[in-house]
Amino acid sequence: MHFIKDYIFEIYHLLLEMAPYLLLGFLIAGILKFTLKPATMKKHLGEANLRSVVNASLLGVPMPLCSCGVIPTGVGLYRNGASKGAAQSFLISTPQTGVDSIMITYSLLGLPFAIIRPIAAFLTGIAGGLITNKVEGEKPHKFANGTGEEDMPKGWRKIPAILKYAFVDFMADIAKWLAIGILVAGLIAVVLPDDFFLKYLSNPYLSMAVMLVASIPLYVCATSSVPIAAALILKGLSPGAALVFLMAGPATNAATISVIGKTLGKKSLIVYLGTIIVGSFAGGIVLDQFFPASWFTGIMAMGQHDHSMLPEWLMIASAVVLTGLILYTLMVKMIRKIKGNNESCESCEVTLMHEKTNHLVHIEGMTCQHCVMNVKKGLSSLDGVTEVVVNLEAKSARVIGKVDAEKIKEVISELGYTVKGIE
Repeated sequence: MHFIKDYIFEIYHLLLEMAPYLLLGFLIAGILKFTLKPATMKKHLGEANLRSVVNASLLGVPMPLCSCGVIPTGVGLYRNGASKGAAQSFLISTPQTGVDSIMITYSLLGLPFAIIRPIAAFLTGIAGGLITNKVEGEKPHKFANGTGEEDMPKGWRKIPAILKYAFVDFMADIAKWLAIGILVAGLIAVVLPDDFFLKYLSNPYLSMAVMLVASIPLYVCATSSVPIAAALILKGLSPGAALVFLMAGPATNAATISVIGKTLGKKSLIVYLGTIIVGSFAGGIVLDQFFPASWFTGIMAMGQHDHSMLPEWLMIASAVVLTGLILYTLMVKMIRKIKGNNESCESCEVTLMHEKTNHLVHIEGMTCQHCVMNVKKGLSSLDGVTEVVVNLEAKSARVIGKVDAEKIKEVISELGYTVKGIE
């Protein structure tokens, strides 16, 4: 009983600290989504030079995309003419951070970490992009078939679009992993002794290596990694080792590694992994060796639960709203998953009465709403297609219209996904 009480206590205060900043980060993410025009982005990423690489990394840092959501976006930029170096820079810098994770980093880890983290993402993105341009030694590609991007809403229509993306679409991508991050952080705070890392992993280089090995194959988004890192630091993990986890964890996972190898090639994959491994380890060493330890003592305040620059009512209200959004999103996803393959809607059934072809495509690699958007837009661009219904939970897309199955496979392959079968 005592353990459960302490666990609930930790989660409650963790929510109080992070909720206001996280909600603000979601809102900023929505604004960015409908402010940065895709055409403008692609225009500045087309050359295999330093300027394109820097632009890609600069644009990637504030983008609220995780390592799975960034794949179709980065591959889409490449398919639409961006150089491999620029695409690589975007793929490396984007998942490490974002406006939402920067806000939560500030709330839990303090201002120094909130500044250092995006700088590290920016620099590793540039390094990876430049090395890729050097290794590949090729001109940027031009593809006739792009991923397509949704049109920007005009005028007042931007407001509901921003709110929907921020608190519905984006929340759908992050809710599961955010909940896991909070629950794991609370568990670490209760279970691990306060001197755990000082006692068993006192060598900072060894702790960095452990964090690196654990981070690369696993999926953890930039936002959910922060409460885990904060809890580990409270148990004695060095700030440098925590930075390794914050950089390598969000930037890599088994699925990302597979898709990058397939779409950009083995050379680019080696550069991608090498940049993240060397960059995160170097960043951890620099942080521990050259930055004053006093900069990070404020993290201890999270364990004391007695500080905040915000009024208590705002923190409580934000925590209630955030918890409600997470629970609602998880409930909706669970209901959809239970329904499984019964994704056809009334409009689909009506359309089926008038169309000659109805392909149910099973797709491997779809992991978030960005994947859904890219698949739907790409398939809708095919001649003869009248309707596309993408089901994230069932990992499938129903394509209705007069279209050849091979063309469907070709488009999905160009988007960076794998067709497991077509019915």
